[in-house]
Amino acid sequence: MIDTFGRSITYLRVSVTDLCNLRCRYCMPEDGVCKKEHADMLTEDELIQAVEAAAALGITKLRITGGEPLVKKNIVSICRRASRVPGIREVCLTTNGILLPELARPLKEAGVSRLNLSLDTLDPQKYAHITRNGSLDDFWKGFHAALDADFQKIKLNAVLIGGFNDDEILPLAELTRKYPVDVRFIEMMPMCDSSGFGPEAYIPFTRVLEALPEAVPAAKDGGIAKLFHLPCALGNIGLISPVSAHFCGECNRIRLTADGKVKPCLHSNAEYPLKGLDFDGMKAQLEAAILGKPQWHGNLDAAHKSGAGRNMNQIGG
Repeated sequence: MIDTFGRSITYLRVSVTDLCNLRCRYCMPEDGVCKKEHADMLTEDELIQAVEAAAALGITKLRITGGEPLVKKNIVSICRRASRVPGIREVCLTTNGILLPELARPLKEAGVSRLNLSLDTLDPQKYAHITRNGSLDDFWKGFHAALDADFQKIKLNAVLIGGFNDDEILPLAELTRKYPVDVRFIEMMPMCDSSGFGPEAYIPFTRVLEALPEAVPAAKDGGIAKLFHLPCALGNIGLISPVSAHFCGECNRIRLTADGKVKPCLHSNAEYPLKGLDFDGMKAQLEAAILGKPQWHGNLDAAHKSGAGRNMNQIGG
């Protein structure tokens, strides 16, 4: 599928739940979310049918997200079935890592080839603060389980927050020297429930380069991150700039929420429902969503909130 602005849409991010075992301050409310009725959410069969319909339109890459996808009891089955859909070449998964000690190997065996793990700080107290109830020790156990399971590539995602972790850019980047991983710094986005952060929290990706004078440009890997490399490092530094230097012209993705809504753009309130449709109905809605994809997401900064209409955990991180 080519959208109306000439972009080839090949990437579907699939949220399997809006629930999470953490409460990250930039992602979801402190008291979590109201658990929806099962009838309101996509069943496993509906989700797989949606993936099949997307693949029929040219989607080749899936990323499984949440909330926290590993709290979904049938997550291994979902990944296994999705990886076997004709046309799907790659299944990746984004997680906070807490449940990987039990699930890393089953996920790898189910066909998940790549993992992204969320890590905003190396300080145990700051980790507990930003996640509201998380243990950094639990993260490291999950991280090492992922390494032991021999995934193709592991990326560590750090949301860049002024006044919180901008003093940790160097130690986070140094992880690429210690481990065969990429560390990606992502500008924080002004989502619906980000009122706890002031203007100083929204700092540009250039702050990372200022803190890493040794970093040199690296070849792109097909993604939207600007890549850099530290001397003798085993992985790259990735910079993702949805706020200060948007990449909408290169965006090749659409999103499917756990309650069955296709979002053609993360920051648009446009949604195309799939729940309850047959294969042809899902395919038609996916096509409509792709053709309805906007040219760009509009202004994003401390003064201009996202128009998404949902928090990140309700969309898929």
